[in-house]
Amino acid sequence: MTAKQFTLDNVLPDYPTFDEGIRRAPDRGFCLTPAQTRVALQNALRYIPTELHAQLAPEFLEELKTRGKIYGYRFRPQGNLKAGPIDSYKGKCLEGKAMQVMIHNNLAHEVALYPYELVTYGETGQVCQNWMQYRLLIKYLEELTQDQTLVVESGHPLGLFASNPRAPRVILTNSMMIGIYDNIKDWEVAAQMGVANYGQMTAGGWMYIGPQGVVHGTFNTILNAGRQQLHIPAGANLGGYLFVSSGLGGMSGAQPKAAKIAGAASITAEVDSSRIQTRHEQGWVDVVAETPAEAVRLAQEAQKKKEALSVAYHGNIVDLLHYCLKENVHIDLLSDQTSCHVAYEGGYCPVQLTFEERTRLLAEDREQFNRLVDEGLRIHFQAVKDLVARGTYFFDYGNAFMKACFDAGVQEISRNGVDDKDGFIWPSYVEDIMGPELFDYGYGPFRWVCLSHKHEDLLKTDKAAMECIDPNRREQDRDNYNWIRDAEKNQMVVGTEARILYQDAEGRLKIALKFNDMVRKGEIGPVMLGRDHHDVSGTDSPFRETANIKDGSNVMADMAVQCFAGNCARGMSLVALHNGGGVGIGKAINGGFGMVLDGSERVDEILKDAMTWDVMGGVARRSWARNKNAMSTAQEFNQTHAQGYHITIPYLVDDALLDEVLK
Repeated sequence: MTAKQFTLDNVLPDYPTFDEGIRRAPDRGFCLTPAQTRVALQNALRYIPTELHAQLAPEFLEELKTRGKIYGYRFRPQGNLKAGPIDSYKGKCLEGKAMQVMIHNNLAHEVALYPYELVTYGETGQVCQNWMQYRLLIKYLEELTQDQTLVVESGHPLGLFASNPRAPRVILTNSMMIGIYDNIKDWEVAAQMGVANYGQMTAGGWMYIGPQGVVHGTFNTILNAGRQQLHIPAGANLGGYLFVSSGLGGMSGAQPKAAKIAGAASITAEVDSSRIQTRHEQGWVDVVAETPAEAVRLAQEAQKKKEALSVAYHGNIVDLLHYCLKENVHIDLLSDQTSCHVAYEGGYCPVQLTFEERTRLLAEDREQFNRLVDEGLRIHFQAVKDLVARGTYFFDYGNAFMKACFDAGVQEISRNGVDDKDGFIWPSYVEDIMGPELFDYGYGPFRWVCLSHKHEDLLKTDKAAMECIDPNRREQDRDNYNWIRDAEKNQMVVGTEARILYQDAEGRLKIALKFNDMVRKGEIGPVMLGRDHHDVSGTDSPFRETANIKDGSNVMADMAVQCFAGNCARGMSLVALHNGGGVGIGKAINGGFGMVLDGSERVDEILKDAMTWDVMGGVARRSWARNKNAMSTAQEFNQTHAQGYHITIPYLVDDALLDEVLK
């Protein structure tokens, strides 16, 4: 039997054209030594048949020096790679075709931040490193069978390995660097050499569903911030209140939509006019303002009428905050969602620069750019500090803003005044809101994609999911019930037919089994289940997902790794583990999954094993950290799942005893 060869074709494709108006990733500079440059070219050319090396070597070198990476543009297929119906893809198993749908959804022009550079969102979050990897991935997925697993390492398809139908079809990892080198400087070298892919969360995990994937969590966060800080009663919305933030990218673009659904008047600052245009055309932004005065006037008019309105301000958030300070404009809720996890790679535009100047300096003078970023963050911090002193509630929305300020030299932002291990003087949204109110109970960003690409299938799943929720069980369930009830009205689909819905372990399993039964009965086509890595169990990050872990283990990554390993062992279709996520290299370990529902009993059994583990492993860890709501959830779980499960419950120590011992 002749072994099948998985290689790129030995005929060079025509160089593609680039559509006008499609955002391009900035040149972040070239930092390799001559020896490293040589290896980088060897690394890229190993994908290419040898007879093409002479022509491609200078082309790749030019990309490396002028774009900061070898993207292999020549190997990008022409046009918009938007996802199609699963039946339009080649494949020997349903999962192989489903993964192709998800990859293409991540790369579609209307979804991806920089589609020509394979960046889905978060400034640097890529599906894979280059177009040679993309082409090879597609070849492998077309040949993948139920008895094989495709292993992917930082975007590189390592190969197909024999397994079985209960094993994952794809296991992938991104940028899992050795500790001593786990920093942004060494990562940049590795990325330019072609051995590290920044997967963000669902970019490199192939499960991004457009900004909708963040809307529900942002809605929950803003609404619960209002309940906690503005004393809005249950059932009421944020009508008459002002929410201000920044960023209209792949994640941050959810903010104006979420604020409007919550009933608020909002202003979101953005320096990149193309991102404003995208969100405005998609209907996620109502109006655009070119000055702080115009933005504030529009928002205040809506406030007076208690009407929901989303305003995009084309400019720097710091200029907007300075205007509000000068004019005594009260901001009720304030956050930030610029890409501070890659502040020095272009994710943060300092107030001293225009967006165009930022892009030029990024390529020409990184040292000067870095100095201006530090200075800009210090100015930004002072503006937030002054507003908080006037009664504004500020929360870090998980973009590493406060960590970036600390790294920029703002010592006073440290809670303990020494380092960042105890967090910062203002709360992370997980610390005060999402952690205790959602994650500790097991609620997190469950999602699904209707692989048929039929909108009627999405509507059927919405109805089925709503029927699985008891709105009278908890306030969170009431919020989630209302969310899915109104999902179609709020028009959140960008890209393929997908939905986000926060659910706990019980809710996720009920919905998953219901969907698989609907597939079995032919009521809907196959479905891809998943979740954001930003979840109960999926991510360890002291500055975000585990910010409300106070037993010292917030610096440990055992939970995310165990979640990944457990999902592999239980047979999820796709299992991913990444370094970095939304807060940057070395600051988080995060993982996720994809599960293809084909209507089989095999899938039912995997769901029963894996869905419960995927949530309750994190609840168990949060309970052991003595989080009150997680402890009560774990104790209840021990009672309801006594057959086959048991979570270790901590004993609590009397504070008076410790005071006596330690005095």
